[in-house]
Amino acid sequence: MPFKIVRNDITKMNCEAIVNTANDYPTVGTGCDYAIYKAAGYEQLLSYRKEKIGYVEEGGVFLTPGFDLSARYIIHTVSPFYVDGNSGEEEKLRSCYKKSLVMAAERGIHSIAFPLISTGGFGYPQEEGMRIAVDEINAFLLTHEMLIYLVVFGRGATNLGSHIYPDLESYIDENYVKDRRKEEYEEFSYEYGRRIMNRVPVFPESGIKEAEIPEEAVDVDCFDEHKSALEQRMEHLTDTFSEYLLYLIESKGMTNAEVYKRGIVDKKVFSKIKNNPHAHPKKMTAMCLCIGAKLNLDEAVDLLARAGYALSPCDKTDIIFSYFIEKGIYDMIELDIQLEEHGLPCLIS
Repeated sequence: MPFKIVRNDITKMNCEAIVNTANDYPTVGTGCDYAIYKAAGYEQLLSYRKEKIGYVEEGGVFLTPGFDLSARYIIHTVSPFYVDGNSGEEEKLRSCYKKSLVMAAERGIHSIAFPLISTGGFGYPQEEGMRIAVDEINAFLLTHEMLIYLVVFGRGATNLGSHIYPDLESYIDENYVKDRRKEEYEEFSYEYGRRIMNRVPVFPESGIKEAEIPEEAVDVDCFDEHKSALEQRMEHLTDTFSEYLLYLIESKGMTNAEVYKRGIVDKKVFSKIKNNPHAHPKKMTAMCLCIGAKLNLDEAVDLLARAGYALSPCDKTDIIFSYFIEKGIYDMIELDIQLEEHGLPCLIS
């Protein structure tokens, strides 16, 4: 099941459980804690906490009814206060996510909404807090089926891309050609198309033609190095999307479950692709499976083509996806964060 980042009021989320950032003693704090108590019924929730829960240490969790909320349960986790980054804060914050998710799984909960824990009044830096949330949720989804929301209030909560991937914007600028389509495509349309399809660099401004490249500049030894891989790919030229995906998974020594979980693709969707050689997945699903199978760019382009898709230099989603593939960042949650920050639809459906 998917993971989604949404901008909403967590008390209005339509899911089985929501997570609250609680205090260690049975007192009501500010921000998310106060909003949840108010929406659930302040007095009844506080009385339940005092009478049945009591003190809980930092990083710990406890469960209460949702009372007046649409959510059936509230999983409260005692959030750590940020001191200096060297006082065990990260371990405690990771514990908040881990224990909340484990408790949800033990209760048979299928959908849950988290706030960005500790990044409000508890002072945890947003960038580090987001990174920890992504790490723990991603790790959990590799072994569990659950719909998980990370609920934030404002755009600033997720505008972390320039810090996490400082070269992503320059990568987009260098590869996005929508505004230069007339300039580049009219004069060099054939060369550009051939470069994309064959990965052959063409430099018209240099005046050097391919025929003029000195023979000694060609590294003949590289052909032997890649001969085996090339021969294997040649054997699968006529494979359908499904057949070629399964071949790639096997050749990389992966399991099917490992691939669809890393790609955050529903098990039923993957099964349909696996069991139908002529399955035609949506482009977003195919891209998720490229991430799940840890494909390089050539493999991803090849696999997508077998479903009738291509990566376009006029599409920012395709460019950001290509960036993650080229950098070897096989993390669907991180990819969707970057897409969302650029105002683009997420790949996880």
